[in-house]
Amino acid sequence: MGTPSSLAQLIRELSRLPGIGPKSAQRLAYYLFGQPEQEVARLAEVLLAAKRDLHDCPRCFGVTDRELCEICSDPQRDAAQICVVEEPGDVLAIERSGEYRGLYHVLRGVISPMRGVGPGSLRIAALLERVVPGVEVILATSTTVEGEATSLYLQQELVPLGARVSRIAYGLPVGGALEYADEVTLGRALAGRQVVS
Repeated sequence: MGTPSSLAQLIRELSRLPGIGPKSAQRLAYYLFGQPEQEVARLAEVLLAAKRDLHDCPRCFGVTDRELCEICSDPQRDAAQICVVEEPGDVLAIERSGEYRGLYHVLRGVISPMRGVGPGSLRIAALLERVVPGVEVILATSTTVEGEATSLYLQQELVPLGARVSRIAYGLPVGGALEYADEVTLGRALAGRQVVS
């Protein structure tokens, strides 16, 4: 029995989403097929509205439906700190911690020569324009090879501009057991240790 063309097309389109493989796409397609038409229509309307209403914040390159995002337009945020992240979702993750009250800058990726992504493909020039002497730039890129390369590149560009550059600490998750941590994580946890007394 062949797959109906409409179902095959739906599966193909869903599998193009990040983190969704063919099996997950198939499960989602069958789930959507089993939903009432008004539920599927509401999902389609929400997707179209998001695509129509959302855009990049012209200052930090996060996602917003306003002229400036809520963070960039908040006068209570600390303008002496700019946290540099890879993607808009990283802003949400840091905001959930409740520990950071500065501004952000979203690079929209990392330097990756293997994928043809160089510094000019990212929002680095706009970051450099925002930097004034004395501002702290917190590099919060991932610990992947590309994330580390991006962080090193940014350090070289930011220090001559008079920025104080810091890197977020990496270590063990709360509730994590030492025996399950990899060597790199343990090494970073030891290197980033803090004096408590």
